[in-house]
Amino acid sequence: MVSEYHDVILGHLFGSPPNRMPASFLLSPSSHSLRSAMFIFDRGFLTFVACLMVGVALSAEDEKRPNILFVLVDDQSPFDLKVYNPVSTLDSPVIDRLAAEGMVLDGAYHMGSWSGAVCTPSRHMIMSGRTVWHLPRRSSKKRTAAASDSLAPVDLAEHTMAAVFNRAGYDTMRTCKNGNSYAAANEKFTVSRTATKRGGTEETGSAWHANQVLDYLRERQSNVPFLIYLGFSHPHDTRDGTQELLSKYGAVNHKDRNSLPPSDPRQPPLPINYLPGHPFHHGHPRLRDEVNVSGVWEKRDPQTIRNELGREFACDENIDTQIGRVLAELKAMGELKNTYVIYTSDHGMAIGRHGLQGKQNLYQHTWRVPLIVKGPGISPGTRAEGNVYLLDVLSTLCDLAGVTAPETNEGTSFRSVLNGTNKKIRDVLYGVYCGGTKPGMRCVKQGDWKLIKYDVMDGDVRETQLFDLAENPHEFLSEHHKAAVTSLTGTVPLAHQKNLADDPRYAAKRRELETLLLSEQRRLDDPYRLWDQPQK
Repeated sequence: MVSEYHDVILGHLFGSPPNRMPASFLLSPSSHSLRSAMFIFDRGFLTFVACLMVGVALSAEDEKRPNILFVLVDDQSPFDLKVYNPVSTLDSPVIDRLAAEGMVLDGAYHMGSWSGAVCTPSRHMIMSGRTVWHLPRRSSKKRTAAASDSLAPVDLAEHTMAAVFNRAGYDTMRTCKNGNSYAAANEKFTVSRTATKRGGTEETGSAWHANQVLDYLRERQSNVPFLIYLGFSHPHDTRDGTQELLSKYGAVNHKDRNSLPPSDPRQPPLPINYLPGHPFHHGHPRLRDEVNVSGVWEKRDPQTIRNELGREFACDENIDTQIGRVLAELKAMGELKNTYVIYTSDHGMAIGRHGLQGKQNLYQHTWRVPLIVKGPGISPGTRAEGNVYLLDVLSTLCDLAGVTAPETNEGTSFRSVLNGTNKKIRDVLYGVYCGGTKPGMRCVKQGDWKLIKYDVMDGDVRETQLFDLAENPHEFLSEHHKAAVTSLTGTVPLAHQKNLADDPRYAAKRRELETLLLSEQRRLDDPYRLWDQPQK
């Protein structure tokens, strides 16, 4: 009898009960207590199994790899946005909410460009995690190297964003503009829906890009995580916004080169560092962005600049609306909480700041980019300096997703900044623009101090600027102090808010940063040297 009971209990415990209950067990009066115990045991055992299964499910949920929504806009200064410029008149409630629910990076930069199409190297860096002089391009080699010794791996496209995440088991999808990008890397996305959309309707503007993502999300039948690259063609010119938003910002799509657009009190005010012209040549003759943008051309008068800012803001707000549609869909699908949302731009933009119009300069409004990240483990409403480049994005996405970054990557993950462990990932930042006359512009920043040098127009323009950004965050020049300018901007800079390069009190700081700049040029394989640098 005892042996028979033993068999029954072991069978329940280990899942292999006997084919039938022994009759003696079922009929014996003495077995009543044991049968009651067995009933209680069964219920407890089933509860244990259920809890075990729930625990396994919760564990699997906890270990579910995150989705990634990478949002890239084209030509947007961080100072368009209230999160970087509280006096901005741009309405961007979705981006404001992203910032409130995630982290704002105050020190995010693109490393620069060797082309007037600044977006081309910028997007190469985003895709590959490579530094600016180590990208596929002509003359991408060390100064002393043979012509065949390229600094860009021949198979680099196989180690770019989509290729890396494809191999890691992610679904990858991209929508963006055509051209001025990294075509070989873009081809690695398993789904690609590209077109340049800079119009003012749903079919010709930013809604088209959002619709591609919404269609993709609704059509996909996969349970694996996704990486979506949501690129917008705006606010890059031509800035043909929707009629509703153009009206809101008092702007028109001005087409007549020989007249000024109408003034309107609803237009955004002039930027705080507006100038009617840059004090010396920027170094790129006949540069499209400075002389041939429809609606602006070579004009820098307040009427033209305010109208163009209104057009920019109309495009910005439409993008904000479209991002909101995508986030609402992710929330409805139950995916938003497990999705990292990264918002940035390929570079900044001038539009009247310092008397410039385009993206081919190294002032903060153009060298810096907006960067906001929301997702699992990121404390809401936080800010950090970061000191990150766009080329750090690839390694960071890999780090967040538990994916090994490719060996070709030269960026640094800023996950430690996002989780609050560190405030920044580097101390020194380098920038370059040499898409025009050579050697071009260079800058270096350490702490609050920033140096910009210009060696352009075949030696006719050789200038140095030194700024203490803690005291002069808008990089005011002596020209900003003139009454003709302050009467337009309504801002009178303080006496010390100017270029300090020629002030003898700061000669040591200038020498320190010039030495640091040369060190960065050598470290990063910059092939050029400026007029006052050793030529080796």
